[in-house]
Amino acid sequence: MEKLKELKDADNNPRLIKAYNKVLILIEALSSKEIPSEVLNSINETIKYLNSFSGTEKEHTKAFNKKYTSILTLVKKELKLVPKNHYKNLWMVMGMSFGVAFSVILNDSGNIAIGIGLGTLIGIVVGTNLDKNAEEAGNQLEMEEKTC
Repeated sequence: MEKLKELKDADNNPRLIKAYNKVLILIEALSSKEIPSEVLNSINETIKYLNSFSGTEKEHTKAFNKKYTSILTLVKKELKLVPKNHYKNLWMVMGMSFGVAFSVILNDSGNIAIGIGLGTLIGIVVGTNLDKNAEEAGNQLEMEEKTC
């Protein structure tokens, strides 16, 4: 796998450093996995693009964030690899949404807190179980999913 070049002259831009580190951590987590050549070629092309990118710090930050998302989406779709707590975070939000929807359907805004709490709890339980299954199957990356 290609190496991501060191970031230079970004000492005063914490957003750029954060975006760079997200990509770096993702690449390191992927390097410990067996990746088919087709997917690996796509990842390497993305890394080459980032290494040769020239633009303002703001554009560079945007490029790192965009490519982080594209690599993560690719490995989720093609290899079924997910970061730690991926399903827990996903199902927790879905559970909260279900709780809100449930209280709206019942037209009882007084129970919205109960619906959100119960939905969140169910989401965490389901998501944690799915994360455990992904870990046992070897489909979990040694990293947490980061967003900006």
